[in-house]
Amino acid sequence: MAPMEAGELGAEHEALRATVERFAREEVAPVIAGYYEHGAFPYPLVQKMGEMGLFGLPFPEEYGGMGGDVFALCLAIEELARVDSSVAATLEAGVGLGAMPIYRFGTETQRRRWLPSLCAGSGLGAFGLTEPGGGSDASGTRTTAVRDGDAWVVNGSKAFITNSGTDITAFVTITAVTGSAGGGRPSISAIVVPTGTPGFTVAPGYSKVGWCASDTHELAFDDCRVPLGNLLGEEGRGYAQFLSVLDEGRIAIAALSVGLAQGCVDECARHLSEREAFGRRLGESQFLQFKLADMDARTHVARLAYYDAARRLSAGRPFKREAAIAKLVASDAAMVNAREATQIFGGYGFMNETPVGRFYKDAKVLEIGEGTSEVLRMVVARHLGFGGASRAAGES
Repeated sequence: MAPMEAGELGAEHEALRATVERFAREEVAPVIAGYYEHGAFPYPLVQKMGEMGLFGLPFPEEYGGMGGDVFALCLAIEELARVDSSVAATLEAGVGLGAMPIYRFGTETQRRRWLPSLCAGSGLGAFGLTEPGGGSDASGTRTTAVRDGDAWVVNGSKAFITNSGTDITAFVTITAVTGSAGGGRPSISAIVVPTGTPGFTVAPGYSKVGWCASDTHELAFDDCRVPLGNLLGEEGRGYAQFLSVLDEGRIAIAALSVGLAQGCVDECARHLSEREAFGRRLGESQFLQFKLADMDARTHVARLAYYDAARRLSAGRPFKREAAIAKLVASDAAMVNAREATQIFGGYGFMNETPVGRFYKDAKVLEIGEGTSEVLRMVVARHLGFGGASRAAGES
């Protein structure tokens, strides 16, 4: 199912969007502030999302999925992010970084083992790429995996890994150096490490600026042994596989960014209609009307950008450039709209109890995760014929 004309949705996609919008408004919005304030993972909401089939949206029914596409997933992520980014990020990472690598590169045995629980939302997968000293230099992986009999012995660490330490986390797929590719370059492979494997340690959760109801940890591997059969895809192709997954993930993060930007528009429109100052409603101020109009326009353009990238992906057309542009434009829209919304709300916008306060804290990471804005510009520049020597994350 691909989207229709530029901003138009087909009947199935619209029905899904409306269902998730209602769930976000009626079930997420009333409770998420409490989870956010205490840094708690919202297990009941995740369970409900699993029952709705959201974690299985882009996967075939034979694995427990809904038989949809990435565009359907993006619509769900956008609607969740209109209310809360932590819940939206849990879905995005659970599908895009946890389940999608298994589906794209796993053997049939690996798919049958892992995908049914991931599609049901009863299990979560994570992807361990970033390392404490690496940042955007994903090709500079230091974690190693050495063959020893019928096992890989993994040593190293990963940082900022989403969904890696919940009570329902089933595994983390990590990138590790498994040899040399020649020319002084490491051979990087992807290996599935199940939760509870001896030598696999999950550090306490980070104290974060935003996404406070999302699960994020540093991971350590100390002589951690996993079967050779836990190799995901071809040996030495882990880095290339990651880049492929990341390109798709950027569309989903763009959708999340659009949701946050739209949430800012929604909240400000309500605030301007209800709030009075100096004897009149704030909405009577043309200055504030113009601010809101700019926010709405910014959101609309960003939405069209991710729709276009999703349409290309669904149609099997090249989409790397469009995905980078979508995330770049959408994350900027989220950040600017969050700042403007906070200003419009004044002191109330600085309170965590308000959606706007949470939006402001949640927006910044959208310019960092799954490819920084600087890396995205490098990707686009390469498509224009420049910057061919770069080795930063997201380039191939």
